[in-house]
Amino acid sequence: MTLTSADTSIIMSDKHSKTKTSFYRRIYVAHLISNNVNSVPAITEATGMPRRTAQDTIGNLKELHIDCEFIGGTKNGNYRINDWGPICPTWIDKNLAMITDTLGYPSI
Repeated sequence: MTLTSADTSIIMSDKHSKTKTSFYRRIYVAHLISNNVNSVPAITEATGMPRRTAQDTIGNLKELHIDCEFIGGTKNGNYRINDWGPICPTWIDKNLAMITDTLGYPSI
């Protein structure tokens, strides 16, 4: 089967950029943390993302100036968002369905 340029443009329009999905993943993980889904096991269970992706995403929140702190011991600790920086959590709440749909994650 040969794809035409029209077919290719349809396929390309369904794919989201890595920049967009990376940004959405980070703000979604921050949203989860602020809504008590605040450990790596809880995030992986809620989203289905691999453990390493969850850990990397949490570690990269600082690139968005989101202040995320680990509290407690290694086995029973969790994360807390201290400051959202330039991100508006209300916007995330209003657009949660679009964010989770873009990422292919279930809405919580």
